[in-house]
Amino acid sequence: MSRLSKAVILACGLIGFCPLVVEAADTTGAEAQAPQQLPQVIVVGHTPLVGFGLPLNQIPSNVQTATGADLQRQQSLDVVDYLNNNFSGLSVSESDGNPFQIDVYYHGFTASPLLGTPEGLSVYVDGVRVNESFGDTVNWDLIPESAIGTVSLIAGSNPVFGLNTLGGALAVKTKDGRSDPGTEAEVYYGSYGRRSAEIETGGTYGAFDYFFSGDYFDEDGWRNIDNSKLWRGFTKIGWQSATTRIDLSYTGADNFMYGDGSTPQSLLAYNRKQAYTPDYTQNFMNFVNLTGKQTLGEHLLLSGNLFYRHVNAYVINGNTNDYYLEDGYAGPPTDCGNSGANAATLAYCTPAQDADSVTNQGSAGFGLQLTDADDLFGMKNQATLGGDYAGSHDVFNQLSQYGGFAADHDLVYEPSPYNNFNVISVSGVNNIFGAYLTDTLSPNSLMHLTAALRYNLSKETINGYSIDTDPADYGKGFLAAAPVAGDHSFVRINPSLGFTITPTKSATYYADYNEASRAPTVIELGCANPAVPCGLPDDFASDPDLRQVVTRTFEIGLRGNLPDQSLNWSADAFHATSANDIQYIATATNSGYFDNVGDTRREGLDLAFGGKKGPFRWNVAYSYVIATFQSGFVVNSPSNSQADANGNIEVQPGDRLPLVPLNSARLVLDYDVDEHLNLGANLVFTSSAFLHGDENNANAGGTTNAPTGAYISPDGTGRIPGYATLNFHGTYRINKYLEIFARMSNALNTDYYTAGFLTRNVFNPNGSFRTNPDDWTNENAVVPGAPREIWGGLRARF
Repeated sequence: MSRLSKAVILACGLIGFCPLVVEAADTTGAEAQAPQQLPQVIVVGHTPLVGFGLPLNQIPSNVQTATGADLQRQQSLDVVDYLNNNFSGLSVSESDGNPFQIDVYYHGFTASPLLGTPEGLSVYVDGVRVNESFGDTVNWDLIPESAIGTVSLIAGSNPVFGLNTLGGALAVKTKDGRSDPGTEAEVYYGSYGRRSAEIETGGTYGAFDYFFSGDYFDEDGWRNIDNSKLWRGFTKIGWQSATTRIDLSYTGADNFMYGDGSTPQSLLAYNRKQAYTPDYTQNFMNFVNLTGKQTLGEHLLLSGNLFYRHVNAYVINGNTNDYYLEDGYAGPPTDCGNSGANAATLAYCTPAQDADSVTNQGSAGFGLQLTDADDLFGMKNQATLGGDYAGSHDVFNQLSQYGGFAADHDLVYEPSPYNNFNVISVSGVNNIFGAYLTDTLSPNSLMHLTAALRYNLSKETINGYSIDTDPADYGKGFLAAAPVAGDHSFVRINPSLGFTITPTKSATYYADYNEASRAPTVIELGCANPAVPCGLPDDFASDPDLRQVVTRTFEIGLRGNLPDQSLNWSADAFHATSANDIQYIATATNSGYFDNVGDTRREGLDLAFGGKKGPFRWNVAYSYVIATFQSGFVVNSPSNSQADANGNIEVQPGDRLPLVPLNSARLVLDYDVDEHLNLGANLVFTSSAFLHGDENNANAGGTTNAPTGAYISPDGTGRIPGYATLNFHGTYRINKYLEIFARMSNALNTDYYTAGFLTRNVFNPNGSFRTNPDDWTNENAVVPGAPREIWGGLRARF
């Protein structure tokens, strides 16, 4: 192998996630003149910080990768849009009803921006875990698509990636001026007032390089209250010598997003644009990250990072008021003619309630990693030793406002001196320490053994208070402040052991066992008492100890490709059991508590085939995922036909988890018609899934609940049907400087739903409020997918 090839391999390994075609051994004479079809070697970063990387055939798990160019080629809205259209094992739900606030399910584990979702995926950006400290949530809108260089999804409970890696880790590497030189600008316009502008520029100046990207996105949205406006910027300055690389990056964002959320099907049948109670989110972020790597020898690399991240989230959650005309009201006598006379009548007489919250999340930390690729006992070996620390301080405050419903179901504020008062103030400090060791040993060219071990220590402290706002407690603690305080420590050592067998250069077989854990978050610890349920994110009440979740995963698979890349294939089977899984247990429409519900299981398989032949590229993927509860527990779901007199249902082992479809499939086609025109298509299929509220999988629509007498409407099936969406994209290159692009999503204008709840409906189909609770119905409240959308624009390169 030439020195140039060795240098390229090393450089690619240093940056991580870089596809690389490696040349064959040097030849001379006639052999040098003979054309050879060489196998492709893909080097993958397999640790949070950059290292030498490993060839894909030495990674004992399913790995899927993409580049920023792939996202641009499909005109993807953001990284989630691309993942959903291309990666196997994955499904999405739009619980908030906004395209930038998507719940991502991978092998039944979730990464979501919504508080209360059991988070089971870790997400890294340039070596920093960006699961937010308050609830381990993932704000996808804070990852600018224009800054993405590569993205990699690694399956399994890989302990090296630390907390939340129960089902997998998603690692994003950003662009820099050396890998992405030049200037590019684009603008586009489309359906429902969608308009966007984006610019990026990068280059080098001696040992220095620079990269900048900025984007603006604005749309009115297709539903009644569905507009979004995003401002995001990314800057990276780098310096590089023969042995050293240093990068300083800054990411800033100021994003405004409305979401119409779940809406009863009877309202959608009347007017598909209607909203139930719209929500509003504003995310403001400053994120600074200093990364560096130092080559200490041909086989020794030191890398590290130092970061500061601050996210300020302002949220307005529109709700129906759980206390409206409730049974058991204990406040002063009233006929609701003067609902604002006191705090009890205000909460009892008004049908609408807004929860206005501000969450300040500040975190800082560092990581250090040493990679040694020296041979061990004459065998190829690569060992990595690393450690990291992240400290965060979170402050959460929330106001509660009561009133009536406007025509669009926004809150009409009720003037009262008892309205608009603080119901929760909680601060939390979280310190996370981690140390890990991973080693890949190759006894010969056919077998590669990988072992890993990680130590996690998470220490959490909570202080604050919560106000009891239930008028049924009048005279027994109504409006009393209860302290929320506690100190918690969680320690865990997680192992991993796997191997790959490579009988040929184009085929790999692998098997792996690994463990990972996640500690309860500040919000979960602050809302864990079943006797004092709290809203999301309404209020906290107490913080009994919760046990950390531990997931154990077995994975076996194979992958391979023909040397000319005309065909590649992969098959992967997995079995993951989570002990002490934490779920949000609803006690009413807008309240509940967190609890360990015992074991849950996710198991299934992924199959993928693809290839390229000249100008034509294709890929087809199928996934089967069955996610089930493995322990019985009781949850409140009064809209379920099987609920008892208290509105509770019993979840049995084997019942499927909500919103995880059994089957999903993807077909991706891409064709370069000529040197100017590229056309492509994506077909995504997702099978049916159970809704929240039907955790027992036994609800029957069109029936009457015997113990409660509640009528479950025919729309209250507790399930959403399967669906398929078809998308097209195309690019026409006018010349090397200018191109026109367009995309059509949901080309067949399919009516479909991606998320929702089995719950009560307080509105008539036309959206008017039903003042008598006896007239309320029980039905599916679902999030409709967007109808056909078309947008197109112009892109210039210099």
